Order: sequence, then structure tokens, then C-alpha cells
Amino acid sequence: MVAFASGSGTNFQALVDHVSADGDWRIVGLICNREDAGVLERALRAGIAATVIRTKDRDTAEVASETLAWLEAADADLICLAGYMRLIPAQVVARFPDRILNVHPALLPEFGGKGMYGMHVHRAAIEAGAKASGPTVHYVDEVYDRGAIVGQWPVQVRPDDTPESLAARVLEAEHRLYPIAVDHVCAALRRGVDPGPLVVPPGRGYGA
Repeated sequence: MVAFASGSGTNFQALVDHVSADGDWRIVGLICNREDAGVLERALRAGIAATVIRTKDRDTAEVASETLAWLEAADADLICLAGYMRLIPAQVVARFPDRILNVHPALLPEFGGKGMYGMHVHRAAIEAGAKASGPTVHYVDEVYDRGAIVGQWPVQVRPDDTPESLAARVLEAEHRLYPIAVDHVCAALRRGVDPGPLVVPPGRGYGA
């Protein structure tokens, strides 16, 4: 699996730590679009090959070609977006159908789409009076946050929540859900079956 990330990389770290614990799948590389991203240091500490493929002010076809070349060299069979703040080029989506996962900090289809990231998501959930938010792991296609849902982890929105306090609890749930979802998908791929939806075990959810 190859991870894509743009920022500090806490979800990337959650995947790294999970691999270390169970060894069922491994991260063979990291693609980042920012040279100053903290996730690059995390990859270095973990001994994971990383590259920077810049996306700002570049032709999409050029980015797609460079990305696909690196993925081919890494022999990638799955892509996990871990805070990657760019739309994946259509050429990459076409090469990896139902093989690209993302984690979004809301219960899709609510509070998704272009411009809905970070604190924008949590502020929108609170302003809408949502009773629950929480992360969604979903497949990636050519449109932001539209792909089929793999699994969700509900997190209660408290009456006194701020975007920052809600974000902290949702992020904790992301770190729990994403590795479980990757386990679920990889186990199905090894068996040659459709992964189907991940069912969060009873008693989980709302506790983050």
C-alpha cells in the first residue's frame, strides 16, 4: 500500500503503528505534495520510502504521469489518502478502481464535497445542529467525497462543542477506524471477494 498525505501525518502514523502491531499489510511508500509537510519526517523515522510530487501550479496530466510512474515502481496495489489535500487525477483513479481509500472527518454524505475539509467540516456540523459527526472511510473517485462508503464511526456532538473540541474527538476516531477499514478491505482483496461495508462492532462509536 502507498499512502498519500499533505500535512503533519497523524492518520499516516496511525496506519504505520497498526502495521507494526499486526503485520497483515505494509506501507511501501508515501507520496506527499508539499516539501515542508511533517509527514515526511514520520516516513523517514519509519523507514518508508517517500517522494514529493508537487501539485501547485502544475498541469494535472503531468502530475498524474509522475504519480503513476512512482506507484508502478513501488508495485502499489492499494492507495490510502491520509490527509491529502488535493483531488486525485482521473488517470490515477482509472488505474486503481476501488483501490483508493480516504478518511473524511464527517458522516458522509453530510458535510462533504469541495471545500469541506478540516475545521470547515466541524464548524458546519455544529452550525447545522447535527447530533453526531465522526469519520467516514470511503472509496475515491473523480469527485470529492462521492465514492462508496466502507465504514463510519459516529461521534456524538456535544452541546458545548466548538469546532476544535469536536475535531479532536473525531480525529481520535479516525485513528481507530482507518486501520480497521484497511484491514477489512485488504482481507477481502486477498480472498478475491467484494469487501462490502465494514460494520463497527457493538459498543464502539460515540465513545471517541
